Amino acid sequence: MAPLAGLGPFATLKVESRGDVVALVTLNRPEVANAINTQMGQDLLDVWTHLTEADHGLRCVVLTGAGAQVFCAGADLKERHGMSVHTWQRQHELFERMGAALTELPIPVIAAVNGHAYAGGFELALGCDFMFASRAARFALTEVTLGIMPGLGGTQNLPRAIGDRRARQILLTGSPIDAEKALAWGLVNELCEPEAAVQQAVTVAQRIADNAPLSVRQIKKAVRYGREMDLRTAFRFEVEAYNHLIQTEDRREGIAAFNERRKPVFKGR
Repeated sequence: MAPLAGLGPFATLKVESRGDVVALVTLNRPEVANAINTQMGQDLLDVWTHLTEADHGLRCVVLTGAGAQVFCAGADLKERHGMSVHTWQRQHELFERMGAALTELPIPVIAAVNGHAYAGGFELALGCDFMFASRAARFALTEVTLGIMPGLGGTQNLPRAIGDRRARQILLTGSPIDAEKALAWGLVNELCEPEAAVQQAVTVAQRIADNAPLSVRQIKKAVRYGREMDLRTAFRFEVEAYNHLIQTEDRREGIAAFNERRKPVFKGR
């Protein structure tokens, strides 16, 4: 593992390469359960913005938390204690920009939930394309117990992931669910032993990175925006995304490699 050129160092994150085209982003405040303070919000916004705008060559990202017990406990409530309304609102506006940048990231992000994911930490995981989780993980949106509500997409992403009724149970009670229930409800793609979640996510990220990067981006875009459309419009959107790939070098390389019985070499062109 090595630091990524042009990214960091960050006060609250570790950003490392796993191979040439996969990045591992680690929430790195284990002494406070990787809670999201203002600095972490800014650091994450900087990472997602860089990965969206820069010519970095990366094809997939894994997001995890430092330590073996907690992915992320949510916002840093000690930092928020005594905050003025103005400062709170300014901080949340930063968090909103960070969450939107994650959602709009053109390359896939896989959450490796190595431990408990609560409140804003759970929302971060929900903002990723899919997730693997430790069998010891627990998930909760606890905001309702604190006099607030989810504000990083939780009330929207969770119902889309598991359905309205199950989402309402989690949102309105603030009670956690365990990893087995998260898997049964379709929230998590796969459960792993606690020490294996990151490696499983990296393995899948590398498999994604082997595929044509323009195809991966167009698929992500079609799923992301198509679900907001009626079905007929979404079909047309899918075809438009498909048509953008016909003239690419990678499409020609993929067909040639298939016929020549070799592994394709995709260049993202």
